[in-house]
Amino acid sequence: MLFLVFQLDAERYAIEAATVAAVLPRVQLRRLPQAHDAVAGVFDYRGEVVPVIDLCRLALARPAREAMSTRIVLADYADRAGKARRLGLLAERVVDTVRLQAEAFAPSGVEQPAARYLGPVARDAHGLLQRIGVRELLPDDVHDLLFHQAAQA
Repeated sequence: MLFLVFQLDAERYAIEAATVAAVLPRVQLRRLPQAHDAVAGVFDYRGEVVPVIDLCRLALARPAREAMSTRIVLADYADRAGKARRLGLLAERVVDTVRLQAEAFAPSGVEQPAARYLGPVARDAHGLLQRIGVRELLPDDVHDLLFHQAAQA
């Protein structure tokens, strides 16, 4: 399987490439007043308004750094009803991919209920990397904030 690799501080993380629709440069986002801290804003992608989650804010309680390698990963996200949605993930050092077998990932041995998106870990030539589950990424309150109105339509 192919994985897109990015970093949160010095740690490496991987998202299954099959869930990635595009990797985009950082663009100007429309801020959403009163939104959850992890919601960086929204942008127009080919006529579709796409919410963007700042993975650094979500995981590290700080905003993503302004850098050439900071990107918006456009991911396919299935909401609770199973409906396909687009979700932008603002991530740092999005510069690499790695090919690993699913069996290469093993449980970390640490339960993290507040970060249920953190999946198993694997080792490659550069050290450990942890798999991020896109479907598990959003806390319930953020999911409801982003997709409640769309579900009502």
